[in-house]
Amino acid sequence: QVQLVESGGGLVQAGDSLRLSCAASGRAFSNFAMGWFRQAPGKEREFVAGINWSDGSTSYAQFGKGRFTISRDNAKNTVYLQMNSLKPEDTAVYYCAQRQRLRVGVPVSWRVGYDYWGQGTQVTVSS
Repeated sequence: QVQLVESGGGLVQAGDSLRLSCAASGRAFSNFAMGWFRQAPGKEREFVAGINWSDGSTSYAQFGKGRFTISRDNAKNTVYLQMNSLKPEDTAVYYCAQRQRLRVGVPVSWRVGYDYWGQGTQVTVSS
């Protein structure tokens, strides 16, 4: 069984920063990509950022470009999301996800491209 455990969420003010972490553990697995998604109340879960594990290439949703940075620690099987200049509209539950199967041609931004999901961590940004 694979577990993804997110941490780092919280309540912050607009303009503040947060760093989310997601550690993967469990039985031996292959790791092709990890990503962050978020879901605000009453809205669909949406892509935030993703990273290919083999070469470290990254992808971001438009709203996160210039403010969010995804990074990884291969040795720890951990992915991070540094979020700067947070806005009230960034308020959501943030989920990390892991792709353990090779999916050629499937962008890291697609929800269906992931095999495991974490439980989520709440991020609340007050104005």
